[in-house]
Amino acid sequence: MDDVSKNPIQVAERLFQVIETLAENGPMGIMELSNSLGFHKSTTHRLVMSLQHMGYIRQDEDSLKYMLSFRILEIGSKILNQTSIAALVHPSLKKFSEQVGETVHLVRREGNEGVYIDKVESSVGSIRMVSRVGSRIPLYCSGVGKALLAELTDEEIREIWISSDIRPLTPNTIVTLDALMQRIGEIRRIGYALDNEENEEGVRCIAVSLKDYHRKPVYALSISAPVGRMTDERIRELAVRVLDFKRELTATMGFTAE
Repeated sequence: MDDVSKNPIQVAERLFQVIETLAENGPMGIMELSNSLGFHKSTTHRLVMSLQHMGYIRQDEDSLKYMLSFRILEIGSKILNQTSIAALVHPSLKKFSEQVGETVHLVRREGNEGVYIDKVESSVGSIRMVSRVGSRIPLYCSGVGKALLAELTDEEIREIWISSDIRPLTPNTIVTLDALMQRIGEIRRIGYALDNEENEEGVRCIAVSLKDYHRKPVYALSISAPVGRMTDERIRELAVRVLDFKRELTATMGFTAE
């Protein structure tokens, strides 16, 4: 019996190394896996046979290479179905809101609108915002919406614009496609979007998009504050913080960077 067989923790670790390597590289033969993992061929073969017996990998009949089975996908789907993104991210949103001293929203895109799925109200003296969890907001006139639109192609944006009910919610609302596309270009350049009292008078927001595990721009988060506190200087400061927070969520919560 070799050292691997004697140590159940090491066996488990190496089983997952095989799974992760196949997930990263696709179908591989025993020698390819051995070289990639740095394991002896007999050790790799034993690990592969164990995973195949458990149904986690399968062997292609033509190439004889090994690949992950759909059982891995089934487990992932079950985890996703049982996990609420809002519940998962809420502790981080709460901490971030406390750090910046402002209200933070998490939004999910549904068609031409964004739906508030979480909101952490600022504990600092603040006006009460009209947003509430479950309410909807147009994409064309909100910070979170424009952050999401900036991730789409120009043609997709035009289609959303055409099928949206475009109307001025405030004197600052963007009501022409040209003006929106100009703003989209700026968002793509700087990495974040602004809402300059376009959806609610007296409130400015800074927002960034978040891509799900399918690399689709489904979520966005924003920092909102009264215009008296959200000066241009404050916006520049919060831009750094919200982009850092986006990177943190991307690294720890399963969102993707690309």
